[in-house]
Amino acid sequence: MSAPHIEVSGLTVAVGDVPIVSDISFTVPRGQVLALIGESGSGKSTTALALMGWCRHGGRIAEGTIRVGGMVIEGKSEEALSAIRGRHIAYIAQSAAAAFNPSRRIMAQVIEPALIHRIMTREEAEAKAVDLFRALALPSPETIGDRYPHQVSGGQLQRLMAAMALITDPELVILDEPTTALDVTTQVEVLKCFKAALAQANHGRGATAIYVSHDLAVVAQMADRIAVLLKGRLVEEGPAEQVLTAPRDAYTQVLVNAPHPVPAAPVGDDGAPVLSVRGLTAGYGRVVDGMPQIPVLRDVAFDLPPGGALGIIGESGSGKSTLARVIAGLLPAAQGEVLLNGSALPPRLEDRSLDQFRTVQLVFQNADTALNPAHSVRRILARPLQHYHGLTGAAADRRVAELLDLTRLPAEVIDRPVTKLSGGQKQRVNLARALAAEPKVLLCDEVTSALDTVVGAAILALIEDLRRDLGLATVFISHDIHAVSALCDKVLVLYGGTPVELATRAAFNGPRHHPYTSLLQSSLPTMDRAWLDTTRPPILRGFRVEGLCPFQPRCADAVPGLCDAVPAPLREGDGMRWLCHHSPSIKEPA
Repeated sequence: MSAPHIEVSGLTVAVGDVPIVSDISFTVPRGQVLALIGESGSGKSTTALALMGWCRHGGRIAEGTIRVGGMVIEGKSEEALSAIRGRHIAYIAQSAAAAFNPSRRIMAQVIEPALIHRIMTREEAEAKAVDLFRALALPSPETIGDRYPHQVSGGQLQRLMAAMALITDPELVILDEPTTALDVTTQVEVLKCFKAALAQANHGRGATAIYVSHDLAVVAQMADRIAVLLKGRLVEEGPAEQVLTAPRDAYTQVLVNAPHPVPAAPVGDDGAPVLSVRGLTAGYGRVVDGMPQIPVLRDVAFDLPPGGALGIIGESGSGKSTLARVIAGLLPAAQGEVLLNGSALPPRLEDRSLDQFRTVQLVFQNADTALNPAHSVRRILARPLQHYHGLTGAAADRRVAELLDLTRLPAEVIDRPVTKLSGGQKQRVNLARALAAEPKVLLCDEVTSALDTVVGAAILALIEDLRRDLGLATVFISHDIHAVSALCDKVLVLYGGTPVELATRAAFNGPRHHPYTSLLQSSLPTMDRAWLDTTRPPILRGFRVEGLCPFQPRCADAVPGLCDAVPAPLREGDGMRWLCHHSPSIKEPA
């Protein structure tokens, strides 16, 4: 048997005297993909980055050996490691937007590793980059490099980062949660491209990959082997098929069998809604004749009863977060209105009363950027208590303790800075800060997208309990269709800012849907290891025409001469409203 390409033995990474990962050992055959999985804080990224000889600030490789293709990694000087990183070992990060310099053109950044390591001329590197753009199914491969990062989509930027990693023909590619920030349809495209690029690299050069993820369904599509980490220790490692179908360790069994959210008790529509949205059109830039220069939302409408939950789903760029910003008053609408208990809210936050501001609270997606890292939990929660309720001193301390209990945070975190908390704990503090206002409406914008499956499920269960116990009307903005279909009384589906479906939970979990909703549901990865290879790529046959069905250019069911010529009618029935020519058995609204 030939020697393994990657060999890690007894790896311990410590910050000071505190081990972050302890006694990690594994091998990876040449050309295979090893997935590192586990919950937040388990040591996945720490282990992967140690293969590059890199540790977080203050960290060090305390013990163990690391071999990559015969190269010894541990103990090397920073100068020696610099010659390896980007040349023999490449890294694909979670956030491509953070990896690219917004002021430089894409091509210059993609070819930079090849020029730094002097392995080809600029002309050769640019030709190689175009070949990679083509292999990664990027549009206009000959010219996309002339654009700036903000001029391409998130999924395209993620693939461009893969091109940057592969430009030097590395021996090892580390992919650190590379699709976590993507919507489900974009994730499918990116995964297919990553898998094809890695397979081509493996076939031609014997490259090996480490894939860091907390999504087992994604791992099932990508990995040959799986290593499971828990609290910095390796608890199980083996062939992907065995780990996914017959896990031996109890923790691995919890991950594999992690349940979807338990369906919540539905809330009826009886009585006056606490939140109503009527004919909402919004966007960015100057508004002319009721239409913004860059329209994002078009004619959005719904009602939300006290204690009810509305789920909002759609791809990146569909307008989900923009809708939350309009409701919260952070972005004024160009047309339409938002009503709270039947009274119109001023479009601008500065025109709203303190009580109106208090009543509608937005829980942001990323707790790391939403919370001040220099402040303690006590200070973060005390501020809204003073601002909205005038509480200070002992009264504020008592209420902070109640909020910690309410969000199931241990009392001892009260004086810790948020940098000392786990991802799940930060998100609970983020939620507690919103609850400190005692709102009637809670806007949850992708609150679990940065969390692992187990921690995310716990946060969703907490929000559901709070909704039930406090009577909070909740808007869930999410890519997690399973969670939305279980927790929400109604689901609103946005495509390009246009509502294409609004369904009760029963109807949403039924067989009939708008074609776009069907595409979203079919794009959810499964544990079937053949799923990615058998999933059909979305079609594209043109561009959106204003006034016609926005989804028509991508719709597999579009009827030539009808869908591309006649505006789609709004149809209604059986707990569902959708914008589509199809549905002969559903009556049109009166």
